[in-house]
Amino acid sequence: MKILKNVVLATTLGLSLGLISTTASAVCMGMACMYNRMTPIEGIDATVGEVNEALKAIQLRNSGGAAGTDKDSDEVIIEHIKEALKLSKEINANDKLDRNRNRANDYLKKARSAVQGADLALATAHLNEAEKRFEDLKGMIDLTQADRVSQQTNLLNRIMDTKDPNAGARK
Repeated sequence: MKILKNVVLATTLGLSLGLISTTASAVCMGMACMYNRMTPIEGIDATVGEVNEALKAIQLRNSGGAAGTDKDSDEVIIEHIKEALKLSKEINANDKLDRNRNRANDYLKKARSAVQGADLALATAHLNEAEKRFEDLKGMIDLTQADRVSQQTNLLNRIMDTKDPNAGARK
């Protein structure tokens, strides 16, 4: 009886773990499914588009054409900034690009704080700087493609099935 209990318990545990891991792996393969819905260039363009929408909302508020209270228009601006921060997570090509993306995100966060503090001039300056930094990321993606070729190793050549006698050679 004791052996039967252990067999039933082991079988139940094995089946439950097998079912959980099967459904989880069918739905998502790691963290890659959370983002990666677009290429890094598309992510940059989408983020810059949201930054421009936030800038337009600030201009609309400054011109007095915003409908509703100032608090409502501030919320619209903050929503555009939050959406830009969310879209910027799609920009992931390598560590260097990610570090610079985080620096650009810092300006978005500063702009959000400035809007919450009712300093729209400072928010505009931070949004303009963030837009410039996100646009600069496009040049870094081109550099990373060239860096990959110059830094190929024997392992990469085997994976990619390319022949390069100079890869990984010591000088």
